[in-house]
Amino acid sequence: MSLKKAYLLVVLFCAQFAFAQEGIPVYWDYLQDNLYLLHPAMAGASQTGKVRLTGRTQWAGVEEAPALQTVSIHSKVGEKVGVGGILYNDRNGNFSQQGVFATFAYHLLLSRNYVDLNQLSFGISAGFIQSRLDETSFDLTDFDPIINGGVQSDSYFNVDFGISYNFLDFTTNFTVKNALPVKRDIFSEAFEPNNQRRYIVSASYVISPSYSEWSFEPSILFQATERTEEASIDVNGKAYYKTDWGRLWGGLSYRRFLDGAEFTTNASSSSVQKTQFLTPFVGATYNRFTFGYTYSQQTNDVVVTNGGFHQLTLGYNLGDNKDPYSCNCPAIN
Repeated sequence: MSLKKAYLLVVLFCAQFAFAQEGIPVYWDYLQDNLYLLHPAMAGASQTGKVRLTGRTQWAGVEEAPALQTVSIHSKVGEKVGVGGILYNDRNGNFSQQGVFATFAYHLLLSRNYVDLNQLSFGISAGFIQSRLDETSFDLTDFDPIINGGVQSDSYFNVDFGISYNFLDFTTNFTVKNALPVKRDIFSEAFEPNNQRRYIVSASYVISPSYSEWSFEPSILFQATERTEEASIDVNGKAYYKTDWGRLWGGLSYRRFLDGAEFTTNASSSSVQKTQFLTPFVGATYNRFTFGYTYSQQTNDVVVTNGGFHQLTLGYNLGDNKDPYSCNCPAIN
């Protein structure tokens, strides 16, 4: 089998559990105090500015496996305006993309005081992405008209926008990513549709017993891609422990894709596999510093590799945390 045909098989197999990505892929960064990476309306929603760096590697042990690095910063300017920015680098074998986004958010306080949290937020991010497809290592002896054996690149503009609502210990977010249809010249539309609009809805609630330093946060996230009709759901559980010097947390996420990929098990039968992931994670804040580690493992019978997905998150909080709200709301306080 030629290299390009083997590569195509891997791409088709991976398609069952990886959305056709434009912009930053949606992983589990949001569970490590990094909601802004998903939801532009969360820019400046917190009482402190936040700097977050993430590094992710997939399929440990697989050569040229997907890898992602992000740098984000956001903060409140005045009482109602939030601003932010994101840089990222995403590589997946012969394909890579780099992007920069700038965010503006507006936060409307609905309560009569600055003690009870009741805040409605709107946000929009605009950015430029450059994609690059390196075909120089492909086998050109087996002719294929869509492969030219060179390096192709393309740049384009897109927009994300959304709304967030924080009420006491409850948080919910809705975001539209890749809102604009974009024609990407380096891909055929048969494999990469112009419309990559994706919808993300998330919600969480923090349970805080008055007699304990512990608090618990169940949450859920649903995402769907419009053109390809792919969808997945995350069900998460997270526990916090408050200390004199900061906070510890840990939890578990379960992701299931709602559409499956059909594959042949033998000459006379076939099966449908709906991809599933289990993702444990841990993290801590110490004074202004944040550290988090996330590990993901695909739990299906048919996988590309038994290697897992590793991600590190490093962060630093800017300014003083005044904690004006009486709720135990980690996304804001």
